[in-house]
Parts: sequence; structure tokens; C-alpha cells
Amino acid sequence: MNIAVIGATGTIGRAVSKLLRDEGHQVIKSSRNTNPPINIDSPDSIEQYYRQINSVDAVICAAGNASFGPLPQLSDKQFEIGLNSKLMGQVNVVRRGLEILEDPTTYILTSGMLSHSPWPGTSAVSMVNAGLESFVKAAALDLEDENRVCVVSPPLIKETARKMGRDPDPWPTASKTAQAYLKALESDTSGTTIYVEGYEPDGS
Repeated sequence: MNIAVIGATGTIGRAVSKLLRDEGHQVIKSSRNTNPPINIDSPDSIEQYYRQINSVDAVICAAGNASFGPLPQLSDKQFEIGLNSKLMGQVNVVRRGLEILEDPTTYILTSGMLSHSPWPGTSAVSMVNAGLESFVKAAALDLEDENRVCVVSPPLIKETARKMGRDPDPWPTASKTAQAYLKALESDTSGTTIYVEGYEPDGS
């Protein structure tokens, strides 16, 4: 398969790109600094990117920013970052793809465990993650021509935990997390949230 990985320079994006190549897929590694570049905060950038790559079998998005901080201290701007980048950025990855890319295409987005297991100081991020999961569930009902959309909900990963000064032991590596994206790619489901094995929410 020919697969575009958006956010390929990030920790998860790099691991996903490597796994897909190891599995024999062709990968277009994409970020703000690649050729062609893509910035999901900008609908025009998404459109220009798609017009240059023209046709792929799947798009995996592991990009998007959101703000952390206690609710009373979060500004309008900090909420807008997550809404415009991680939420609408990924929504527009699907919307613009449906307009421009050839059918069928699979779209795999990224939410995160904070949608179901928030910590203090994560209200803005949790809102965005939950919004993505609801979007995917509803958007799948509107897709035609064998297009699919789903979302991977990774937990904190070891590499990020170390950077945050948290104990990395409870968390999976980026390479293990990448397996969830491969599962999403190889499945025939649409509208689903896919979890890293062993890190499913209680009751799922």
C-alpha cells in the first residue's frame, strides 16, 4: 500500500513510518518540513499537499497541537490551539481528502487516552481527544465508495514520559504503539477507536 504519514518526524510518526516500511508498504513521510510540506493547522496547506501527492491508499495523521494546564488558568488562545490544530486539523485531513484524493482511501487519526482517563490540567486536551473519537464515529456513517475513517487512541508512551519527567515503566514504547496503527490499517472497520494492546480503557 502507498501510505502518507502526517507527523512523520514526531515520536509516534517515526515509529509508524518504520513499522509500515518493515511491513513492505510505501510511505510518504510528511511534516511541515518535508517536500511537499503539510501543516494541518492550515486547510490550504492540506489541500496543496493532497494535490501534490494525488493518490494514496491511506493517510495516517499523528500530528496536531493542544494545550495543557489547569482549567482556571487556560486562556481562550490555549483552547483555540487544540481546537484549530489537533481537532479541526485532523477533521480537515479527512474533509479535504474526500474532496481531492481518489477513492477508496483509509484515514487514521490520533486522539489519546485523556479522552477517557484524564489527569488534572488536561481539560483542553481531553476535550479535543473525545471530539475526535465522536467525529470519527459519526463521519463513518457518511462515507461512501469504501472510504474508511478510524482513530487510534494511544496512551502516554515511554519516550514522552521520560521527557516529562514521569515514570516510563507503565507505558508502551512508540514501536509498540505503532502496532495499533497497523491494526487500524489492516482492519476493515470504520468509525472505531483503536487502542494499544493492553492499554484499553476499563469496560472496553
